[in-house]
Amino acid sequence: MTETLSPASLSACFAHERALDPVSTSRFQRAIYDYYHANSRPMPWRETSDPYLILVSEIMLQQTQVERVRNRYPEFITTFPDVRSLADAPLADVLRCWQGLGYNRRAIALKRSAEEVVLRFNGQIPGVVADLESLPGIGHYTARAVAAFGFGIAEPLIETNIRTVFLHLFFHGRDAVTDREILPLVTVTLDRSNPREWYYALMDYGAMLKRHHLNPGRRSRHHVRQSAFEGSNRQLRSRLLQTVLKRPGVCTATLVDLIVNAECWEQAAIERNLLAMEREGFLECHAGGWQVPGSQ
Repeated sequence: MTETLSPASLSACFAHERALDPVSTSRFQRAIYDYYHANSRPMPWRETSDPYLILVSEIMLQQTQVERVRNRYPEFITTFPDVRSLADAPLADVLRCWQGLGYNRRAIALKRSAEEVVLRFNGQIPGVVADLESLPGIGHYTARAVAAFGFGIAEPLIETNIRTVFLHLFFHGRDAVTDREILPLVTVTLDRSNPREWYYALMDYGAMLKRHHLNPGRRSRHHVRQSAFEGSNRQLRSRLLQTVLKRPGVCTATLVDLIVNAECWEQAAIERNLLAMEREGFLECHAGGWQVPGSQ
């Protein structure tokens, strides 16, 4: 890989001027686009401008590897092809289709968002950032990503690969860089005529940098190393949900027998998580048996 931009030079220039001049901005954009046009990564959600399908992909991509989403996304959108089908679906069906993506609370948030879109926006994903942010589970980045990729709205946004690009090229040799420092660069370099393609180009350039350099994202103040899944409380919650989905009405004692005896989890941890998952809307208990709300 031939470096077309000098991190040391760009960083020195930016540190001295605290701004990026038009010539440097244009050169930066050309380099990013040149790489992207020669090396763009095919993604099924990049083939659509349907805001609902883009919303589904963005929620899936939160804290989940791209390859895993690439494998699960087609089945999900075939099962729930539009916002009304997702809003009307039983939660148990949504969670079953979500299995393998992790962080099941995102599936609940996505379904609740679909319900609110039907109720408040007549079944149309809103194209206003503030309206998107009012939906369950949709934060600063996701709202702006849906606006950019689904509606062509040019709002500055930062995610892990975009952050990597700016850390590598404009903060050479620095640690603990904040997103507040990066955001002005994202804003000034944004291709406002085509934010969709520009952000895809930045993401692919950032993914390339991670393959060829010690991940620059580690120099961000916001970098958090994800804890191991194996043996974690997340794994236990996933196991509980999978078991209840397969055996609606299963009682606590049976869950303990199935999971404690076979997998060495503590009974107290199982009971504690069942109650927490009930509070969070994952599960409900009827006549001593556990099921996903709305299960038949």
